[in-house]
Amino acid sequence: MSTKKKRVGILISGRGSNMMSLIAAAKAVDYPAEIACVLSSRPEAEGLLKAAGAGVPTQAIDHRRFKERSAFEAELDAALRASAVEFVACAGFMRLMTPAFVESWRDRMLNIHPSLLPAFPGLDTHTRALAAGVKLTGCTVHVVRPEVDSGPIIAQAAVPVLDGDTPESLGARVLEAEHRLYPHALALFASGRVRIAGEKVPGPQVPINQEKALFWPPFS
Repeated sequence: MSTKKKRVGILISGRGSNMMSLIAAAKAVDYPAEIACVLSSRPEAEGLLKAAGAGVPTQAIDHRRFKERSAFEAELDAALRASAVEFVACAGFMRLMTPAFVESWRDRMLNIHPSLLPAFPGLDTHTRALAAGVKLTGCTVHVVRPEVDSGPIIAQAAVPVLDGDTPESLGARVLEAEHRLYPHALALFASGRVRIAGEKVPGPQVPINQEKALFWPPFS
């Protein structure tokens, strides 16, 4: 297990709530990663101000300035490497990436998605979960692959779907779980406690306290 803090670059496009959970976690002395920079695809993103207020170097790379996605990604890649980034954490980064960019950061780029993948990849996850009538949904941190919302799963958190839930109320409950899960998953990955084996991430070989099934609704 590595003891050197890994340098992480965070990619955002909006308010940066998951970004702030990572920045807060990284302030701990024993956290295995440090946030080297925050890059946004939108200069008006609220998250840039939040990150700057937390003392993290920021840069806006407006995707609208580029006619081709590859040109945008070339500048993004250059900014990450200029900050000596070792891992990339996507946190509400609303841009589809080319296979070439993903492969250049293969096994070093993470993303968080608001569902229990492989269920409900893509957009409108909470609306789709409610329409499907599932009783549990949640969030997933995974290693990025060229296919959208695919790649080895590092960690997941389950969230119950309640009677009367709206996409907004369910989304708020899932987001609360995201803020806890992402720092945990990044710590596991950056410390080397989990590694990719093929296209899977075997669980850490440590005792766990949730060996039994989670039932929802609970037994009366």
